Amino acid sequence: MRLHVEALFTHDDDGCLVRSNEPSGALAPRFFLGRSADGVTLRFRHDVDADLRRELETAVADHALDALALDSPTDPSRYCDILARHAPVEKMESGPAFAFPRELRPFDEAVRVTDTNAAVLRPLLEPWVPDVQVGQPMFAVVVDGHAVSVCCSVRETADAFEAGVETVPAHRRRGYAPRAVTAWAREVRAMGRVPLYSTSWQNEASRVVARALGLIHFGTDLYIA
Repeated sequence: MRLHVEALFTHDDDGCLVRSNEPSGALAPRFFLGRSADGVTLRFRHDVDADLRRELETAVADHALDALALDSPTDPSRYCDILARHAPVEKMESGPAFAFPRELRPFDEAVRVTDTNAAVLRPLLEPWVPDVQVGQPMFAVVVDGHAVSVCCSVRETADAFEAGVETVPAHRRRGYAPRAVTAWAREVRAMGRVPLYSTSWQNEASRVVARALGLIHFGTDLYIA
């Protein structure tokens, strides 16, 4: 969970959240709550004052989170209520986080996407073209000369990379996404980093990919801006 939250957001020297660890550099959420078999991981944005932190910490302690199964979403209502008294809640996200098993399932190879062949992303996955520069390694499954599924590094730290993946709707449920994600994870490991995969509870397609890959559900996160 530490690798996951540090991949999601940049931190200051005190371990407080600063910004989203993506090219957009958006402001980090005010509150992050991660649950795993090791317990609760709690982080606050750097500008959350001490009184608000104590109030949220008390709410977390009263929530009996250890009794919740990791495949159960965390109820955000009490935390949203507390935060809303200080400033409007602008965004809330929650979902499962996964690690890759030691032995990756065998899939047909995907194509490494670099500057030399970035055109393969056009036209079906053209919004991913800028990620060729900033999201390496990137892999795609190509059908009839065009990429139909892509996976790349959307968040990076010195220790771990988090996957971003998309499959063109007309080509879903054909096993393309697991091929792209597996190729990406193998390369990330070859680089000496830890591959991670996370999604939202509402993204059933992404959770299907996690099941197809046999990923290990190590935790659940909740963050509120």
